[in-house]
Amino acid sequence: MGVIAKQSIKGALANYLGVLIGAVTTFFVVTDLLTQEEIGLTRVMVDAAMLFAGLAQLGTNASILRFYPRFATPDRPELRDHGFFGWTLILPFLGFAVLAVLFFVFKDSIVAYYSHEAPLLVNYAYLLLPLTFFVLYMTVFETNASVLLHIALPKFVREVVIRLLNLIAYLLYGHRLISLDLFVIFFCSSYAVATAINFVYLLTLGRISFRPDWKFVDKTLFREIGVYTLFMTATVLAGNIKLFNSIFIAKESLAAAGIYTIACYIANVVEIPYRSLGAISSPIISQAVATGNMDEVNRLGQQVSLHQLLVACMLLFFIWINLTPLFAVIPNGADYVSGMGVVLFLGIANILNSTLSISTNILNFSRHYAFSLLFISLLTVTAILLNLLLIPKWGVTGSACATLAAYVVYFTPLLTLLWLRLKVTLFSRKQLHVLLFTLALFGLNTLWEWLLSPLFGLMGNSLWAILLQALVRTAFFAAIAIVFIRRMNISADVNNLLKKLKL
Repeated sequence: MGVIAKQSIKGALANYLGVLIGAVTTFFVVTDLLTQEEIGLTRVMVDAAMLFAGLAQLGTNASILRFYPRFATPDRPELRDHGFFGWTLILPFLGFAVLAVLFFVFKDSIVAYYSHEAPLLVNYAYLLLPLTFFVLYMTVFETNASVLLHIALPKFVREVVIRLLNLIAYLLYGHRLISLDLFVIFFCSSYAVATAINFVYLLTLGRISFRPDWKFVDKTLFREIGVYTLFMTATVLAGNIKLFNSIFIAKESLAAAGIYTIACYIANVVEIPYRSLGAISSPIISQAVATGNMDEVNRLGQQVSLHQLLVACMLLFFIWINLTPLFAVIPNGADYVSGMGVVLFLGIANILNSTLSISTNILNFSRHYAFSLLFISLLTVTAILLNLLLIPKWGVTGSACATLAAYVVYFTPLLTLLWLRLKVTLFSRKQLHVLLFTLALFGLNTLWEWLLSPLFGLMGNSLWAILLQALVRTAFFAAIAIVFIRRMNISADVNNLLKKLKL
């Protein structure tokens, strides 16, 4: 088994273990122990910190993926990759310093914007900068591990360790063992712990150095890195465009942000496989682009895109048919039913984004990366305008629709450019088969609702009756999906996995 497969599997296991912990925490702890406003507070703080951290990176993560192959010295470990790690620490620190200055300059305006509808957020605004700092370097360290093809542990830290620490904070506060002030501090500190773990892990790999090799970086390379890195600052918005949603929703109320948080967590399960698959495949694609091997870029891009589309579509479908039972089971579930529209539309947006995100990496690694600024600007403006327009009309569902529309506007010209300039396409006939089959499943589910749900309804509206129908329905459609995937031979890798599982 290759490095990509091993690291992807380990990363996926970490992701799904995190999902399990997160699901228990979100559905049975958070909804039971926290108010909607408190849920919204934690969500908005993390989203704002991630957005700020993305901007403070000044494109460092993209630069790491693009330029590491030129610094790498696997055959001469004593050179420590010419001090590449040291370079990756400098620019984010400068970006954070600029962000901190801007934050203090505009702090009064930020407070005034949220003071009426979200006073709880204003009370803890002082924690945003420390939280941003730790999120910033946690991500930088994670990307360094990615180019060294050791992404599994950082993924475990992000998906499992942070969630466990958050769970502890929820339980302590929910049972009134700590105050709200201490809870928020404890919650933010989980990212400090994650950053420290990632840093120590990088040290154990024996490849990093804090001393940049000034002699290795000549003026030409320095200028190339500087221009690319600063130019790519805007591209971080492509991966973080959904962070705008909770920030704009909080202007309406933190309670609405709390509803969005629960729905968003459900919808985000759709893109979990890409978190490890994309992280481990990006350095390989970077190398292929650098050597001009477009056939390999096409092969990898289509492979990643197909597998993500297949998994994401199946996940969204099975999530959708089980939403009613889910809201029936979780504490205070009726308070969050209004987020079902968010699950559907944001889930579709996540399918689109995770399936096509590899195209963003391909463009950024190519000589045509300058076009990314145009596309990102288009994405950002569209998302902001649609959020401002649709949230007042449709509430949290409007925000999800804004995200979906923004991704359509973003990926259409991007994919067109890749085909015209690089002859690279992510599309294949098998993807069409997956989409048609997914639509057929939703159609069959509609028939189920018309014909079979009334029969289960004769058993009453008890929780056990709801769960029984969910179990039978899930098993029925899972059998259909497995038969289709195997008969159509959508993916040899998936078929081999199904054989090993004896499905």
